[in-house]
Amino acid sequence: MHHVTISPKFQVVIPRVVRERLGLRPGQKLQVIEHAGRVEFVPERNIRELKAFVKGIKTDFVREGDRL
Repeated sequence: MHHVTISPKFQVVIPRVVRERLGLRPGQKLQVIEHAGRVEFVPERNIRELKAFVKGIKTDFVREGDRL
């Protein structure tokens, strides 16, 4: 577990090991989610990164009429 300190400007520095594991880059956007008394930072991924994620996904199933 890593600890960070909130600066007077409410800024935090993400520890290097976490940045490297997640592949975070300067200027990258993060979603900030408050849930159950805690704050979560979720990296936004660009569409090109997501394209590889869905490559090969099965799409030949029958959809319900209201889901088209």
